[in-house]
Amino acid sequence: MAPPYTAFGSPVASAEETREFLSGGLAPVGCRTCAVRVLVKKNSPKHTSIQWTTDSSACPVYAASDRPAALQDTCAELQRSIDEDVRAGALGVAGE
Repeated sequence: MAPPYTAFGSPVASAEETREFLSGGLAPVGCRTCAVRVLVKKNSPKHTSIQWTTDSSACPVYAASDRPAALQDTCAELQRSIDEDVRAGALGVAGE
């Protein structure tokens, strides 16, 4: 029996497939400046997915901004911490 399809012709993802797409490969990373912890997935050397596990206002850079966190670039200090984890081998890059 064929899987159900959406109106756009693509198969409907199961709950497990959706969960894996959204959270598979995420690893914890702590900012070395403010100690905020996030979950990170490096999809490529230039593409980083970040999931906040706490309110982003715990980061002083985000807290000081008048823009919503979703509209801000990643905090430079957090990005440096992610880059350091990649260089140290603590965080892998998909496909490498």
